Amino acid sequence: MRRESLINVLLAAGLLGFPLWAYVMNEPFLITLSTRVAILALAGVGLNIALGLGGLVSLGHAAFFGIGGYAMGILASHAQSYAPLMESPFLIEGTKSMPIIWLVAIIASGLAALMIGGLSLRTSGVYFIMITLAFGQMFFYFSISWPAYGGEDGLSIYVRNGFPGLNTLDPIQFFLICYVLLVAVLFFANRLAQSPFGLALNAARQNAMRVETVGITPYQLRLTGFVISGMITGLAGALFADLNRFVSPSMFSWQTSGEIMIFVILGGTARLFGPVAGAAVFIALEHILGGLSEFWHIYLGVLLLGIVLFARGGIIGTLAGHEVRHD
Repeated sequence: MRRESLINVLLAAGLLGFPLWAYVMNEPFLITLSTRVAILALAGVGLNIALGLGGLVSLGHAAFFGIGGYAMGILASHAQSYAPLMESPFLIEGTKSMPIIWLVAIIASGLAALMIGGLSLRTSGVYFIMITLAFGQMFFYFSISWPAYGGEDGLSIYVRNGFPGLNTLDPIQFFLICYVLLVAVLFFANRLAQSPFGLALNAARQNAMRVETVGITPYQLRLTGFVISGMITGLAGALFADLNRFVSPSMFSWQTSGEIMIFVILGGTARLFGPVAGAAVFIALEHILGGLSEFWHIYLGVLLLGIVLFARGGIIGTLAGHEVRHD
């Protein structure tokens, strides 16, 4: 694990150092790219808890990503229009405060994950995959038919939300907010994996019957892990919407779920920094190859195919020289 720990430190340092270099060189666009990496990596960390720790192949995590985004969009739009969300039986107003928006996004995504997981975890295998996908598409079509918040045109926010003591319109300051949140969630994910709950969830992934024999219910373990996963992904969705100052139904699309899963697979499933490496490679390919051809996803597909066939530990596993065993 020493080599992987070194790789993790280098990734964390590189993700911080690159935008700082871009700041010195006065390249705000590169800072924004780094911010996208941090946010999408955060979404990948959320999925990695469900997929890498719990073995839950979810194609509906875009639902939580979108819920986080719309939590930001709805609260911020009401704040900029000075129209309360609710007046009766009690007053609820919009807000431009990031911490409050994050809290709402986390709670809303957690409740949605509790509902979706409570139903979908009664199945397994391909049925679980299809049910999570179906829930994501339900939210997608609901957002399209929700004209109060832009419908299929989406919802624009004129000014980025605020954080106490910081100028969030400054790209480097907003990046640092996202980076600190990513590091905090990575620390939490690491502690979670090493906790009794994480060990039990991992054991349930490997052999659910053995876990049941010691009096632990795998369903409850998986549901708890799925809810935690959804809450983290919802936080990433709120940050992503704030970065773009725009939220749209595309955040709920199955393509978004697929991209989040690609981050995890590219970097390495069950690897702590796997989503960070995967998101960085994805954004780099999008930036470099996207300017050469609109069909750059073909090259991404070839890379993903190569990793699945020849480097099942992902980028992190290949560099570390060993794989996480699931048997």
